[in-house]
This record gives sequence, structure tokens and C-alpha cells, in this order.
Amino acid sequence: MTDPAKDIRIGTMVSANKGDAADRIRQIADHGFESFEPFFWQTTGGKDLADLGKRCREAIGDRDITMSTLGMFGNPLETTDIDLETLQGWKDCIDNAHHFGATCVAGFTGRIRDRPLPESLRRYKEVWGELAKRAADKGVRIAFENCAMDGNWQTGDWNIAHNPDAWDMMFNELPDDNLGLEWEPCHQLVYLIDPLPQIRKWADRIFHVHGKDATVRHDVIREHGIFGKHPFVFMRTPGFGDSNWTDVISELRLAGYKGAIDIEGWHDPVYRDELEMTGQVHALNHLKICRGGSFVNDRVDYGGGDPSLEK
Repeated sequence: MTDPAKDIRIGTMVSANKGDAADRIRQIADHGFESFEPFFWQTTGGKDLADLGKRCREAIGDRDITMSTLGMFGNPLETTDIDLETLQGWKDCIDNAHHFGATCVAGFTGRIRDRPLPESLRRYKEVWGELAKRAADKGVRIAFENCAMDGNWQTGDWNIAHNPDAWDMMFNELPDDNLGLEWEPCHQLVYLIDPLPQIRKWADRIFHVHGKDATVRHDVIREHGIFGKHPFVFMRTPGFGDSNWTDVISELRLAGYKGAIDIEGWHDPVYRDELEMTGQVHALNHLKICRGGSFVNDRVDYGGGDPSLEK
């Protein structure tokens, strides 16, 4: 029978710009990852995505591993050369998602640079209205990551989808069913927002989850505040931060979420460089335990009744 524990798979992100994503998948697949999110930064670099998808699937082979989501991170709302490459990258990822077996493409919304967030909405509606239709025609969903990229409500370079008030505005502008969120607790903790209630409120818009956490230094906040010289928060790999991932996964299950939690590494101030994969494999195993551990099949036919009530 199928493994219902894997209704929520635990995997990791794999760069499709640096090196070869297929080779990287082949290298780390046997660590126990259940999914991969190949991702691009700003440009696909002219790669043949159909060929890349084929080679990534070949690298996975007969392992029980999926690639439900592709990542395309950049600013598709602006019009410099690299921004236009990002926009084209979104189109290419949407058009070629099926070669990976993916049904979702995720990344930043973009924003009009250095302007208050609401001033991006007109351009957001223009660009994403067309991309949402393109994706819907191909059975693909679009998920916006909730990373501020050091921006805020008044100014920023990359993304408007980092605040729940922005989500209200975005989905009011474009209520398309295939537009949603690539959510993670880390970016909300950076804002000192409680992440858990967001799952209950926004569950129907959470299409993909990133495995990234944060540690908030409340003692620093009490002494120095959040705008001083001392960092008050660190992004962390799951298992090393403040989030209770058992609660996160429980809330996702209660909300009916089925998909992947793909670890986003390369941010932890401790488990990085030569310790990067040590931290990621710890996160992988930690998240599997928070998911409930290995599936135990205890299904017995008692004629439809509760066996505890049998006399």
C-alpha cells in the first residue's frame, strides 16, 4: 500500500545554476531525501529544461523521490535585462514543469524597486495575470515565497509577498485559484510574527513549503532592539531553530496539505560550508520524526468496527 506519511514529503532544494542539478541529485539522493526542488536564480542560463528534467528523473531512477516544484527566483516585474530574463525563466519553467513531473513553479513576485509595496500592485496584476493563465492552461500552480529579501513595506528590490497584509492585497487583485504561497516559518519569525496561525488562515493558498527556520534572540531585542548593531535573529536549518515542526506539520495535515517540505539550506550561521550537508541531513531526519516517524501499517479488518470495542 502507499505510505500515507509521505503525503507530506521531506526533501531539499538543488541549484540548477551552479553545476548540474542532475549530478547533484545523483550525489545526495541516497541520504534519504523524498523530494527535490530544482531552482534557478534570476536566469535559466539558456538551459534546455526538457533535457534537464529528463536527466533529473534519470538521476532519481527507481527511488521513491518526487520533484513537485521548480524554483525561479528573481524580479519579473522590472524591465532591466536580468529582470526580463527572470520573466522569461518563469515562462520556461511553467512550460517545462511536466518534464520534471512538477505541478508547481515557485519564486518571488518581484516588486517595483524602492517604492512602497502597494505601488507594485498594478504591475503585479499585469504580469501575474498572464502567467497565472499560462500556468492554468498547463495544469501548473504558482507559489510565491514569503521572503522579504531585506525589503519592507516601504522599500525593497525583490518581493511583495512577504507579509500577510500583502497577501490580502495580492489575492484580492488576482483571485486565481492557481496562485498561492511557498510558505515557511523562518521569514515570519524574522518579522516577529507567530507563524502557526497563518497555516490555519492561509492553508488553501499554501502550495509548497520550504524547510527553513529561525532563532530569535529575545535577550538582544530587550537590550538593543531590532535596529541596533547586534543581530536579533538568525535563519536556521530545521532542527536548530525556534519552530516546533511537529506543530507545523500537524497543522498542515489538519488543513489537508499534501506536498513537500523542501529544505532551504545555505543560511545557517553554524551548519554551513563543510557542515552544510551535515545540517541538512539532520534537518531531514528531524522533520521525518516531527512528521510522526516511519509509517506503521496496523490496518486490520474488524468488520468495520473499532477493535477496542469488541467484546
